[in-house]
Amino acid sequence: MDRETRVFAESHFRGLEGRLPSRVCPKLDRVDFIEKPDSFSYADFFKGYLLPNLPCVFSSAFTEDWGSRRLWVTPSGKPNFDYLLQNYGDVVVPVANCGVQEYNSNPKEHMPLRDYISYWKEYIQANYSSSRGCLYLKDWHLCRDFLAEGVFTLPIYFSSDWLNEYWDALDVDDYRFVYMGPTGTWSPFHADVFRSFSWSVNICGRKKWFFFPPGQEEALRDCHGGLPYDVTSPTLLDSRLHPMRDRCGPPLEVTQEAGEMVFVPSGWHHQVHNLEDTISINHNWVNGCNLANMWHFLQQELSAVQQEVIEWRDTMPDWHHHCQVIMKSCSGINFEEFYHFLKIIAERRLLLLAKGMSPGQVEGGEDTGLGPQQAAFDIGRIAEVLESVVAHPDFQRVDPSTFSPRPEVLLRQLEEAVAATTSLY
Repeated sequence: MDRETRVFAESHFRGLEGRLPSRVCPKLDRVDFIEKPDSFSYADFFKGYLLPNLPCVFSSAFTEDWGSRRLWVTPSGKPNFDYLLQNYGDVVVPVANCGVQEYNSNPKEHMPLRDYISYWKEYIQANYSSSRGCLYLKDWHLCRDFLAEGVFTLPIYFSSDWLNEYWDALDVDDYRFVYMGPTGTWSPFHADVFRSFSWSVNICGRKKWFFFPPGQEEALRDCHGGLPYDVTSPTLLDSRLHPMRDRCGPPLEVTQEAGEMVFVPSGWHHQVHNLEDTISINHNWVNGCNLANMWHFLQQELSAVQQEVIEWRDTMPDWHHHCQVIMKSCSGINFEEFYHFLKIIAERRLLLLAKGMSPGQVEGGEDTGLGPQQAAFDIGRIAEVLESVVAHPDFQRVDPSTFSPRPEVLLRQLEEAVAATTSLY
């Protein structure tokens, strides 16, 4: 990030006046298509799509050098089952049954990849039908389970990825996934975990995306307050079941071709269908641009848990602690872990500034690393959110013995760094 981009970003957030970044977006009638890598910089993406929280599609030219696009695909553009079997056949992968609704998702099982590919071949031969249902390999942590070097190259536009930086530091998990499945597999209506951003590249095959800007999903709720499972279902036309449907505009539709890369903004609900036999690589990620969205989401999650168990508030010892435990089991994170997440990223950025680290350079002078300007921007965003965290009454009830440094101490360090970087950078 260069200085001009950082100043632009900080001005953007000052202009929000406390509103969530994801809730401030213009009405769109199309999704932009980015054609040429050599004429589209990190600053272009940051200003044009990341800050305003708008979707876009990158052409296949951005991924043409990926090993997976060469090795995982046959010359005819189909999944290379032989290569996948040879290299990953014994790996146990998660598989969802798209034909079975379980709440607003699909039930999963685990099986060796070779068994899934055997099913896939039989499914194709049976004219895309099986008594076992329509099975979709989803959320395979290839990078966590294998050395993924050569499979793909992380695009510079998505390089400020705090979520995977945090989990890599703990060395226990990640939010990098491989999806693969036959024609007809799909993902039900949802917004991404923690209100993260995501990106998705089709290694082969085609997808159909249905996008709804933040807030539009509220008009899709049924008379019981539930979000739809399938936004293409005719039941959404039933005004008795979906009384607010008329307040929601049509979705933005995108057909993603092989090699193309879709950027999914924070808080945008979407639904995705595979139009052909398809393999994709997907990442969820958080950074300073959607950190406030993540914090708002976590507050909503805790409030929902508290409402579910409110009747035991006066009789259950440590009721607030139990709410945090339930929240962690349901959402994968609670207030305590959110602080640790902020702390890990904050300490790394403070270290970068202390060392005076210079940006990495490639041809054309593009910044490929964090660099001091990006670190300074990150610190400012963490400080603003941490100030809200520290003031939250439910965070103040969390056991302070788990925090080192204390949140107030870290906040003071960040505020001092913000003041220093304002004059230095």
